[in-house]
Amino acid sequence: MLTGGRITKVKGTVVLMKKTVLDFNDFQASFLDGLQEFLGNKVTLRLISSNVTENGSKGKVGKDAHLENWITTITSLTAGESAFKVTFDYDADFGYPGAFLIKNSHPSEFYLKSLTLENVPGHGRVHYICNSWVYPAKHYSKDRIFFSNKTYLPNETPEPLLKYREEELVSLRGTGEGELKEWDRVYDYAYYNDLGVPSNDPRPVLGGTSEYPYPRRGRTGRKLTKEDPKTESRISIISNVDIYVPRDERFGHLKMSDFLAYNLKAIAKVIKPGLEAVFDDTPVEFDSFEDVLNIYKEGIDLPNKGLIDTIVNNIPLPLIKEIFKTDGQTYLKYPVPQVIKENKTAWKTDEEFAREMLAGLNPVVIQLLQEFPPKSKLESESYGNQNSKITKSHIEQSLDGLTVEEALEKERLFILDHHDTLMPYLRRINTTKTKTYATRTLLFLKDDGTLKPLVIELSLPHPNGDKFGAVSEVHTPGKGVYDSLWQLAKAYVGVNDSGNHQLISHWLQTHASVEPFVIASNRQLSVLHPVFKLLEPHFRDTMNINALARQVLINAGGIVETTIFPSKYSMEMSSLIYKNYWTFPDQALPAELKKRGMAVEDPGAPHGLRLKIQDYPYAVDGLEIWYAIESWVKDYISLYYKTDEDVQTDTELQAWWKEVREQGHGDKKSEPWWPKMQTQEELIDSCTIIIWIASALHAAVNFGQYPFAGYLPNRPTISRKFMPRENTPEFEELKKNPDKVFLKTITAQLQALLLLSVIEILSTHSSDEVYLGQRDSKEWAAEKEALDAFKKFGENVREIEKKINERNEDENLKNRTGPVKMAYTNLYPTSGGGVTNRGIPNSVSI
Repeated sequence: MLTGGRITKVKGTVVLMKKTVLDFNDFQASFLDGLQEFLGNKVTLRLISSNVTENGSKGKVGKDAHLENWITTITSLTAGESAFKVTFDYDADFGYPGAFLIKNSHPSEFYLKSLTLENVPGHGRVHYICNSWVYPAKHYSKDRIFFSNKTYLPNETPEPLLKYREEELVSLRGTGEGELKEWDRVYDYAYYNDLGVPSNDPRPVLGGTSEYPYPRRGRTGRKLTKEDPKTESRISIISNVDIYVPRDERFGHLKMSDFLAYNLKAIAKVIKPGLEAVFDDTPVEFDSFEDVLNIYKEGIDLPNKGLIDTIVNNIPLPLIKEIFKTDGQTYLKYPVPQVIKENKTAWKTDEEFAREMLAGLNPVVIQLLQEFPPKSKLESESYGNQNSKITKSHIEQSLDGLTVEEALEKERLFILDHHDTLMPYLRRINTTKTKTYATRTLLFLKDDGTLKPLVIELSLPHPNGDKFGAVSEVHTPGKGVYDSLWQLAKAYVGVNDSGNHQLISHWLQTHASVEPFVIASNRQLSVLHPVFKLLEPHFRDTMNINALARQVLINAGGIVETTIFPSKYSMEMSSLIYKNYWTFPDQALPAELKKRGMAVEDPGAPHGLRLKIQDYPYAVDGLEIWYAIESWVKDYISLYYKTDEDVQTDTELQAWWKEVREQGHGDKKSEPWWPKMQTQEELIDSCTIIIWIASALHAAVNFGQYPFAGYLPNRPTISRKFMPRENTPEFEELKKNPDKVFLKTITAQLQALLLLSVIEILSTHSSDEVYLGQRDSKEWAAEKEALDAFKKFGENVREIEKKINERNEDENLKNRTGPVKMAYTNLYPTSGGGVTNRGIPNSVSI
């Protein structure tokens, strides 16, 4: 139906940014230069009616409008943004302008942040959140469309907008063919077939096979290699071309991660090969702990002046200052990690060693010991007897008067078990420069709520073959040389835990597992959809950081393989963990804690869940955050889904969940544990899990990297020697200089310096980060009820911050700070910029 009526003028404001403002190499460019280039007919906008149709069922399109004058009176704009006036001829019968089309006739792209209309007849203020790159019109077959901030389920969408909604989703899915270019807005799936180079450094394809299952990554469409038609060609690190990700998934203009991403490339391109050249020619070891401390006090002046010249000539001065904390005079100087700020030696204590299993960088592995001695779940036909060789005599004298049976019954025994996850790969790993063990650590819960390490078991594959089981040795705390052996045993545990942390807790369970949800959401959920609006903030930058990781971090010969003990088997091993252990429902914090035996259902406890260790900082803080997220999701979902039938009949929602299961996590599609997405409860639970993983879980295992592991002796990542044996020269050296033997066993200086450079970057918050309980736009939804529910969530998050501060000041909670006097703040929701050891960003953004 086409109507006519009196024409009025509707004024609006367009906020955008020029490409040059966003370019790293031209970050200081003045936006004032060339503002006039957007005026005239260079940018055209047309409104679309939600009430009036034309050309069949599509909404009526209004007349052309163009950017007019630059507005200087808006004070809410951030750096680089600029606002323009725009005036639309508005038909009185046009109805609600539910969307608008925009055409860019300018020769370069710009970033469109928003359009706001004022005094729309009968509707007042109408706001459109865009946050998207708009490329020149030649790159599109249709003009770009943006919808207002109203929310609609598919079957409630006004008919004039429905085809626009459907067409936009079709365009985002692409055709599945061809190499994708920077201006493409295509979300699609691919296997991890881009990590190695078949000709000289191959790696198996992860995903698509029962042998190496894996979550999917974003498709780039790059050509396959001639050497191996299953492997995608790689971009050279030297190239300034970025791996394709949909343009709107790229880091934001103010995001310091743009700067940090450049740093990572600089490390991979210049610093890593340069350091390798230096230390290959003149190997340098840390001979004492004072040597290690000097990299924070004095820095390291690299002896190869050619390398220094190369760095200076290839990296801009701002980066030199950022990476090296210098103007170019002293190289490789690092800030003091928080774990040694108050006390330089407290990290060595058994109490701190155990405390970090509850309040450290990887607090998601420790379990309640269910049986003694611990038993392996590895298949005996392939791996023989892998059960523990720990006996009662090893631990009974350290149980504060209890027998082993009594300690088990009273639930006072715990285990950090890296045996079964590592043993299948250990023989191959130890053919590299790594020399390490699969470890089991037993701990006792003392009356004061702290844990005491009792025993460490170090295991190797049997020399005659896997089927003959494990060869194990058992270490307990001792004095003299036996204390030195105990310190080494703890170091091997640290090596295992560091690898598990980086490859499993961090990379697999947050970065890799979230990416399929990002892709599926953009392919199947319209921006008008309530679930898209709920989840979208928790997907910010994830595809970009993952693409960067595949280029310089987890690739063959990359930083992870260079600095983490599984070496070339790192990603392959993470595939085995995904295959044998990853389930979606178990990513829920309450379920995960119960699975590890760290919590049990109890109607009398808060939220019906009682912790086995009351002073378990990660779990205590985490559960408060979990239930705050769950409450927010429940409040929000109930606004749009009144019955289970609403969930079942939502075509976009059902397509989304089907695609997550069958494509995004396609190697797990037949697993019976997937929610069926037939009820409100299943939708609420699933969304809560996704938000938890992307925000709090990632924060818990990421932003403490430099504060905890920036001092490598506390969390070594590689072991290069096996335990010294009695009656050998190595054992005699251990007696004379245990510190030197310890440092020669753990991460070498080259790997240490590389790792510090990287984890400082990965532990850094950007200056424009958006934290849990916050949104980057106050008008993200038009519905007041949704905004009110989110306001309540934000208030709950702020209340949690107060409770965390109170707990950290409670001297009775000894696991909150420990011997190192380092308060547990990894789940403190907000933070300033930089390395702060706190803050929960909404998404896996670095």
